[in-house]
Amino acid sequence: MRVFFNDEEWAFRDEVRNFIRTNLPGELAEKTRQSIHLSRADVARWHHILHERGWSVPHWPSEYGGQDWTPLQRYLFESECAQADAPPLSVFGMYLVGPTIYTFGTADQKSRFLPGIISGRAFWCQGYSETEAGSDLAKVRTTARKVDGGYILNGSKAWTTEGHIADYMICLARTNPGVKPQAGLSLFVVDMKADGVSMQPVMTIDGCHSVNTTFLDSVFLPEDALIGEVDRGWGYAKFLLSHERTNNAQVHRSRREFDRLVDLARRTLDALGSPLLSDPVLGSRFSALEAQLNALEVTILRVLSDQAEQREPGPEASIVKVIGSELQQQISELAMEMLGEQGICLTPFGDDAASQEATGWIERHLYRRVVTIYAGANEIQKNLIARNILGMQS
Repeated sequence: MRVFFNDEEWAFRDEVRNFIRTNLPGELAEKTRQSIHLSRADVARWHHILHERGWSVPHWPSEYGGQDWTPLQRYLFESECAQADAPPLSVFGMYLVGPTIYTFGTADQKSRFLPGIISGRAFWCQGYSETEAGSDLAKVRTTARKVDGGYILNGSKAWTTEGHIADYMICLARTNPGVKPQAGLSLFVVDMKADGVSMQPVMTIDGCHSVNTTFLDSVFLPEDALIGEVDRGWGYAKFLLSHERTNNAQVHRSRREFDRLVDLARRTLDALGSPLLSDPVLGSRFSALEAQLNALEVTILRVLSDQAEQREPGPEASIVKVIGSELQQQISELAMEMLGEQGICLTPFGDDAASQEATGWIERHLYRRVVTIYAGANEIQKNLIARNILGMQS
């Protein structure tokens, strides 16, 4: 990938690498290796370290507290964080909500909400999906009825990731049932401590709690909870999702996990007296995965080049979301094969490092069944690709 970067950018990468090496606590890196479900305190600790350096939201414009990093600088930064096993920061505030608010929000909303995102004091979640409106947001049934001084919100949201640790939700609701579905939606900020907001944990297949069902029962929202204009939420939602789908390619984390998978395979096969490259079938599978990772990186770098020229992500965001999520699953599936009998249950066979490593892989494998569903199911993304890129009509 060196061809995409100049000497100045490589020097920047070295600066980032040295900072992480000096400032990332070893126990946080170890927790990241062992589990994909970190506590709010762990995430906030690393966020605070980056904030002290001015790097918590460096890709934001400087006028809103960022560093005006180019998309390629952000790419290199995220790559170094992944390779060092730094905890991933909460994506909702820094990558999704923040850009939406500083692009479409009022001056008051910017001054109220952006500082908390930058410092890591405020965590956010996303209220888009519903039981009957997952990838098709035009079917959102949650309503926001206009009343004196604001709106009354009623409905529910499904799969609210990090909702149980969030301070605020960015919520899509129907404000006008009398127009076509896409035209009658609006986007709101919901205080998760407001009267009428309640939450039911949803335990995922890996036995962990990261998602929830959120109930909204006659929640009063003041006028200034509305982001942008009323009934224009569809456009704001698409803006937010285009950034989410590019981010959810997770190429840096996949690259790191692929490296760990190669190490696991070598140790496993060496113990059996069979070097990895001596097995042509297994070796070809690793080679195919690496080739797909390389292709994904090149595609993402093309998307970032568009962003550098002030072009918003287009339908190619759907491509990288589909490929990136499928690669995450393929990596964990191959890890399960390498683990053999150690990959059959979440309870470790022992307290040794190998057992803990196996448990971490099992957790990743089970939880990542969801990556082809969230941020717009891959089946929906393929329809978008067919219609917007290939010109096919349904």
